[in-house]
Amino acid sequence: MHGLINRSLENFVRDTYGIELWDSVMQELDLGYESFEPMFRYDNAVTRAVTLAVAARLDRTCEDLLEDFGTYLVADARSERVRRLLRFGGVDYLDFLHSLDDLPGRAHLAVPDLDLPDLELVDRGAGEFALRVSHSEGGFGHVLLGALRALADDYGALALLEYEGRDGINATLSIRLLDAAFHEGKNFDLAAGAGA
Repeated sequence: MHGLINRSLENFVRDTYGIELWDSVMQELDLGYESFEPMFRYDNAVTRAVTLAVAARLDRTCEDLLEDFGTYLVADARSERVRRLLRFGGVDYLDFLHSLDDLPGRAHLAVPDLDLPDLELVDRGAGEFALRVSHSEGGFGHVLLGALRALADDYGALALLEYEGRDGINATLSIRLLDAAFHEGKNFDLAAGAGA
């Protein structure tokens, strides 16, 4: 797993649950380091072990923890770069949804060796969509579920999202867009630092 993903997970745990919890998890796992380096690569088993250990400490499921991580990536001011990358995909939530297929390519422009899942949006009609999330590692579907829920709010849209399940390397999310302009969305400007 790319260190940038692991470092983002670390930041989420530290910012949300405290440095003490993070430090105790890393001591328990005894990995030989206490923090992730953003430009290193780590075995996927390390990411799984950290996620499981944090979830166990919090008496939560990994799925719920990863969904909250996805929300953090969009909603927390300290993750503004991720929000900007995602919001660049469209002027409204529907445009954004239709741009998801291109998201891994946009991310590769910033970080060429970032291993993100392949995404495929399927229009089921009447404002309903399925998002296929393909990656050998599970968990990305839950992270995206949290991110997509937070982005619906960010855009001002009313949407119902659910995790339908995983089959092999493919996870499927259902998205039902009830109202693309339910409330005023949050301020967003393409120019970084323009008060977004």
